[in-house]
Amino acid sequence: MSPIARRSTVQVTIGAVRVGGAAPIVVQSMTNTDTADVEGTAQQVKSLARAGSELVRITVNSAEAAAAVPHIRERLDQMGVPVPLIGDFHFNGHKLLREHPACAEALAKYRINPGNVGRGSKRDPQFAEMIETACRYGKPVRIGVNWGSLDQDLLTRIMDENATRAEPLSAQQIMRNAVVLSALESAARAESLGMPHERIILSAKVSGVQDLIAIYSDLAARCEYPLHLGLTEAGMGSKGIVASTAGMAVLLQRGIGDTIRVSLTPEPGGDRTQEVIVAQEILQTLGLRSFLPLVTACPGCGRTTSTVFQELAQSIQTHIRHRMPEWRREFEGVEDMTVAVMGCVVNGPGESKHANIGISLPGTGERPVAPVYEDGEKTVTLKGDHIAEEFQELLERYVARRFNKKPARETAAA
Repeated sequence: MSPIARRSTVQVTIGAVRVGGAAPIVVQSMTNTDTADVEGTAQQVKSLARAGSELVRITVNSAEAAAAVPHIRERLDQMGVPVPLIGDFHFNGHKLLREHPACAEALAKYRINPGNVGRGSKRDPQFAEMIETACRYGKPVRIGVNWGSLDQDLLTRIMDENATRAEPLSAQQIMRNAVVLSALESAARAESLGMPHERIILSAKVSGVQDLIAIYSDLAARCEYPLHLGLTEAGMGSKGIVASTAGMAVLLQRGIGDTIRVSLTPEPGGDRTQEVIVAQEILQTLGLRSFLPLVTACPGCGRTTSTVFQELAQSIQTHIRHRMPEWRREFEGVEDMTVAVMGCVVNGPGESKHANIGISLPGTGERPVAPVYEDGEKTVTLKGDHIAEEFQELLERYVARRFNKKPARETAAA
């Protein structure tokens, strides 16, 4: 089934990146460094950008962090990393933006959480100050509601209204309605303060898959703003990946979502770029974008007692991801390439023929030879102890021969 072409009719520009409208769905991520650490944060931003994050969010929670932001931007520019930076503000954002104008200027977008921008009588003026700062510097905003920090005044109002209903809503329905209303009412308030319609992105983060689907479906039906999609506090490892994919895939298939983040909890010392890779794979698997060549590999069975095909598949996948930044700069369309690494004669030759380039390794008891297919035709048979290295070299040659070189000016710009 093809995705429904709902997509936002409004397009927001963040630095050089466009979100919404006819623009491709944008992948973003967030650092977990202390933002006051300029070099450490800049290096992690660089790593995330190299992995494919098109927007990177950083925490701005203290005077030290706010003071560091323009230096992080400067350091990234020195390293040739133009990725836009988004400032994530909570509680004291109005004050930090006021006292650190260089931070306000260096950021490409502000993330504002209406649930904790201020309490009681302070909420409206502090929200207004952040919006007015964004207007002054010409910055777009993401009004990002999170169910863990809902505006208590709004929640109380909805609960009071619910108590008068002939058929009261459930607690879950109240929560869902509160999240949606918080986003919509805050966006309306921002526009009343002078924020242009085309500089607002909304998000409504929850940690339950069914809640995510229900809330974003409701939000998409009630507004035209671009929507930032993601399951908050998704969790670690396979749980976080499965939950994020289950929720976002349903919405993306319906045409809902203009930019996404996969909020994985990394293992201690783990690679932060995993969330970027998963986000890309969700979009590419759904056929919504292409980021890098897909490797088809069989799962293995009793015919494949050797681990050679597994090791080769892993090696090729790693090689492709490592080479992709250079390939993308040099060659047109290389991200659409398909590669097959198969483990036996059952499906190996067929899958290899369907791929741009594929190899069919011998299974248990089969002849110790590995035919290679390029564009459906058998080109060579590999043997011996260096099949992995030889196939990797064939892959490099195929890319150079099969895909057109980008013009020198375009290559330099990339």
